[in-house]
Amino acid sequence: MREKIWETPCGTIHYWINDRADDRKLTLVFLPGLTADHRLFEKQTAYFENKYNVVVWDAPGHAASWPFEFSFTLMDKAKWVDGILYAEGLGKPVIIGQSMGGYVGQAYAELYPERLKGFVSLDSAPLQRSFVTGAELWLLKRMEPVYRHYPWKWLLRSGTRGVSTTEYGRKLMYDMMMTYDGDQERYAKISGHGFRILAEAMEADLPYRLQCPALLICGEKDHAGSCIRYNKAWHQRTGIPIRWLKNAGHNSNTDSPQMVNQILDAFILKIEEQDH
Repeated sequence: MREKIWETPCGTIHYWINDRADDRKLTLVFLPGLTADHRLFEKQTAYFENKYNVVVWDAPGHAASWPFEFSFTLMDKAKWVDGILYAEGLGKPVIIGQSMGGYVGQAYAELYPERLKGFVSLDSAPLQRSFVTGAELWLLKRMEPVYRHYPWKWLLRSGTRGVSTTEYGRKLMYDMMMTYDGDQERYAKISGHGFRILAEAMEADLPYRLQCPALLICGEKDHAGSCIRYNKAWHQRTGIPIRWLKNAGHNSNTDSPQMVNQILDAFILKIEEQDH
């Protein structure tokens, strides 16, 4: 995978793309969750990079995509994903978004419904306003001080143990969080801004309808927020197929990488068959 950059008015985004991109193939766009970075998907990019076009980024403000001005919206992130794909001459995106990355994928689906070939939510949740309560939105907008005032050691422990059930997954999350060691202010800013733009996107009350093949994947031991409850409701209300992963937490692709790769393989194969 080669590291490249994409300039925005707010800062420079670093992303990685496989060496032999081919515009005839599907493009798998891996979008990591809040405070995670491109390393979250290392087991997926290694598996898929010789089969399809693969793109993964450090989200704005995260890891290498720094410094960055926190004046962007969730829709801006979706537009920047599209800008990167356009710059690379790649169409046919299948967005695979983990947690916050899944929300970016739904924003993309709202902006570019005719371009999106497929969408996979990995331990994410629906962006529609009707799924959340007023109290939840109120809280989302006020998270930054929480992250600023909690002891860093506690954040590090809960941030790693809380998202993964495996040694590999926890170590990976620990390494990603250590990017912000000594700069808790930046970590709080990334988290607080991320939750705030999420709340604002929900309050915009747009349809966020998925008009492409879609799939929900969720760890049975995902205890981040109300992820399990949201996914059950999302599946029941829309009929989007759901796969529950045994013994996997919020970063289920790091807890059950082989299983996630198999599920993605089958899903992508179906899209290819429909495409031809």
